[in-house]
Amino acid sequence: MNISQQRGSSERSQVRRAELIATGRKLFADTSYDALSMDDIARHAGVAKGLIYYYFKSKRGYYLAIVEDSLAGLVARPAGERDLPAAERLRRTIDGYLRYAQHHQAAYRTIVTGGVGFDTEVQAVRDAVREELIATIAEGAYGRRDIPPTARLALVGWMAGVEGVTLEWLGHQEPDRDAVRELLTRLLRATLRTIEELEPSCPAPSGTP
Repeated sequence: MNISQQRGSSERSQVRRAELIATGRKLFADTSYDALSMDDIARHAGVAKGLIYYYFKSKRGYYLAIVEDSLAGLVARPAGERDLPAAERLRRTIDGYLRYAQHHQAAYRTIVTGGVGFDTEVQAVRDAVREELIATIAEGAYGRRDIPPTARLALVGWMAGVEGVTLEWLGHQEPDRDAVRELLTRLLRATLRTIEELEPSCPAPSGTP
């Protein structure tokens, strides 16, 4: 097989893997991990079960790949919009977070509560998501990810509150998402003001949401 053929094979493999992940995102959007068997997944995807094992090794590997892919854009889009004011980037980060939770409720609950089972792989995904969100908020507020310990603790506390509020909201779907976003942005504003008082090196950005 020449280089061109190898490249074509690799590209087809990547496309097929992406298609399987896209199918999985739809299946797991509102269905729990335990409710779907590999036979169910293969039937919905229109492929042999062995193909899923080939790409992802196991059901859990498949699910974690879906979760990681779904969350990849959660913080990347608002964090990458450098032309927007800091306050607007922060607001969009929160809105994107809530949209993801609303449209991928089963996956969101798994990430926050460890619904697949408490093991090192699941914990690593959950921790990575939290770390990236905290880093994105810090970058949006201060233009950097490396912040003093007190500032980090404050944002970790805010993030824990976000998870609790979001889980409660998903259980009732009231108030609407705009109202929840406003609540969380106000809580973030209070957190950033508190950080500024305790850490003068981290002033709250002007126009903080």
